[in-house]
Amino acid sequence: MTQALERKLLALADDELILAHRNSEWCGHAPILEEDIAFANIAQDELGHARLWYECLAQLNGADVDRLVFFRDAGEYRNVRLVELPRGDWAFSMMRQYLFDVYEMVALEALAESAHQPLAQVAAKARQEEQYHLRHSSAWIRRLGLGTQESNRRTQQALDALWAPAYQLFAPLPGEAELVQAGMVPAPVVVRQRWEEIVGPFLEDAGLRLPPEPADNGAGRDVHTEHLEPLLAELQEVARQDPQAEW
Repeated sequence: MTQALERKLLALADDELILAHRNSEWCGHAPILEEDIAFANIAQDELGHARLWYECLAQLNGADVDRLVFFRDAGEYRNVRLVELPRGDWAFSMMRQYLFDVYEMVALEALAESAHQPLAQVAAKARQEEQYHLRHSSAWIRRLGLGTQESNRRTQQALDALWAPAYQLFAPLPGEAELVQAGMVPAPVVVRQRWEEIVGPFLEDAGLRLPPEPADNGAGRDVHTEHLEPLLAELQEVARQDPQAEW
């Protein structure tokens, strides 16, 4: 069961880290100045949450957090492919953020009641900031979906592209059934059902058409797109130049 918990914590941390890096790419490029600041803050929050999950993992197995981040290759990362896709246009990034934010809020609400106290404590802390993240992304999706014909087209295009990758969030990890039975984590199917109950009506109210549920949820967090390696090359460049440096 310990190994299953380690896999779960690593997946939670890697999702946050990679999404934070993708969101940080908007710094200096957001459509308005206020959004440049707001989205940079959200990226910083996601990075902070990643660190909390890595530290929770370190308490469990003694892992070095910096080495986990800077000295693993792409094949060792366990994030979903959704978060590693290039940032795309603003509608694409906002749609990805919204789909992930709803997933995260549903998961964190359940994880805050986990029988594993360190996990419950991190979830309770992260959930407070995630409430702001969801309000932010929801407002943008509604604004874009109900805006101009062009903004609606781009937002629909983003939804069509991201819908199938989003379902990988609900693919059970190896051994996760044991964690569910022990009351440590929520059942992925329950998280998915709650996620669908929220995103479906909201997206339709925003003037968007729901794509069909994908037949394949993209299980397998050890398989990544070609986009993860260059992302990690940028993220890890300085640390790998001098692995023995102390910061």
